[in-house]
Amino acid sequence: MHRIASRSAIACVVGLMGLFTILPCAPALADGSTGQDDHLGELIALYEDLHRHPELSGREVNTAKRLASELRRAGAEVATGIGGQGVVGILRNGPGPTVLVRSEMDALPVTEATAVPYASQETMVTESGTRVGVMHACGHDVHMANLVGTAIWLAEHRTRWAGTVVLIAQPAEESGSGARAMLADGLYTRFPRPDFALALHVAHDLAATKVGYHSGPTMAGTTGVTIVVLGRGGHGALPQTTVDPIVIASTLVLDLQSIISREINPLDPAVLTVGSFQGGNESNIIPDSVRLKLTLRSFRPEVREQLVAGIRRRAAALAQGHGAPAPVVEVGGGVPPLVNDPPLVGRVVPALERALGASNVVEVPAEMIAEDFALYALGNVPTFMFRLGALPPSRSTMNGSTKEPPPSLHSAHFAPDAHDALRTGIRAMTAAVTTLLPPTRM
Repeated sequence: MHRIASRSAIACVVGLMGLFTILPCAPALADGSTGQDDHLGELIALYEDLHRHPELSGREVNTAKRLASELRRAGAEVATGIGGQGVVGILRNGPGPTVLVRSEMDALPVTEATAVPYASQETMVTESGTRVGVMHACGHDVHMANLVGTAIWLAEHRTRWAGTVVLIAQPAEESGSGARAMLADGLYTRFPRPDFALALHVAHDLAATKVGYHSGPTMAGTTGVTIVVLGRGGHGALPQTTVDPIVIASTLVLDLQSIISREINPLDPAVLTVGSFQGGNESNIIPDSVRLKLTLRSFRPEVREQLVAGIRRRAAALAQGHGAPAPVVEVGGGVPPLVNDPPLVGRVVPALERALGASNVVEVPAEMIAEDFALYALGNVPTFMFRLGALPPSRSTMNGSTKEPPPSLHSAHFAPDAHDALRTGIRAMTAAVTTLLPPTRM
């Protein structure tokens, strides 16, 4: 393979049986460098500042201002306040396809325990009135810095691509409401509608020099369920005068797991997790009710319906068996499964391999976590989210004899290798964008 590079055009020429085929290559400058590292120092500083000052879902006021400023400085047309705190930046470069690149802005109610010099000390008051620590424990700060780095490179290398790039800084991914709000606010009607939508997400267990991909259903759809188990309260010393909702709810928590083990086809991935059990205030008072909050995960709508039906049936049966009032079961919204469009994956993965080296692009399994990036497929827009390694070199293998795994996403100890992750992520994303956009005609 011979690489031909100039500031006006780039291609790879592959010789085969005397013929030559022109293929798109990783963006490269005439001196052989890629140019994506030119602003790495300032992007690391941006990452550290974003990490130091996180904001919770829907309240990303200062984060949105910072991202809007950075995208304007990169040369993008910028609109703010889309679907709440959403920011849209547009780079136009003549006729051609439109590619959307999305990042999230929100942080989590987690008190940081990493001890990095730029660790978050921020706290915020939740909707329930509780003051909590706030941390970018899911890598959204890496995603934002990557978005800005991608914007800078594309703006400085307009001869490498033609068309339109729409850069999205999205609020409220963790609550599952941000993408839906931006789309409802006219993201695909007020701004150029994308022909392709791209995103990346850090992976806690993948080296920061690598990216991972999966074709087809990649992340699960999610549904929230709230169950209010009703009883009849009274004195803890006189249980015979009560109908104890804590006993009913405790039995229900265990019984719900049999939906997965005995009703769902073992070949259909499904998760049912009870994440919140709220009931009672004193040891000697049996309460009138208990509230359970659940998350459901599945890849197929039929499985979701099976899960919901099983929950309703078991909750009602237990209440009847204990002589309790019928429970209240509320099924909330969620997001659909994230499906990486196979033809789009087939186009982008070779570009990632050319940009990073084939050994640094690995196929990874699907996961039961959820992502509202799935909603960007609205109206049959092909989508592709790939995984960006964030594991520092020191954690590339398990720690000695303890076999301690690296901290996962949402952990108070999650500390990505931002330098290598950004270096890899910007190379990967600019390669993905430019392989979908033709070079500027000379």
